[in-house]
Amino acid sequence: MKAITLRGVPPEVVRVIQRRTSETGESLNKVVIGLLEEGTGVRKKRKKAVHHDLDDLAGVWSREEAAAFERSLTAQRQIDPDLWK
Repeated sequence: MKAITLRGVPPEVVRVIQRRTSETGESLNKVVIGLLEEGTGVRKKRKKAVHHDLDDLAGVWSREEAAAFERSLTAQRQIDPDLWK
C-alpha cells in the first residue's frame, strides 16, 4: 500500500480526526482511511448493527415481577461511604 503525507491539514479537521480516534479506539491511520473512503464514496458510512437475539426476553415480566426485582436490588444500590474513603 502506498504511503501519503499530508501537509496543512486544517485544525478543525485534525480535531474531528482526533475525536473519532478517541471515540472508536481505532488508530489514526484507520480513522483517516475510513474518512477518505466515506468522502470519496468508496465505502458508505457504517450503520450500527441491530441485534435481535435477546428480543424474546424483553418485556416478559409482569409489573409485579419487575417491582419485586427492583426491590431486591435496593440493598445492592446503597453506597457504603466507608468504602470510598
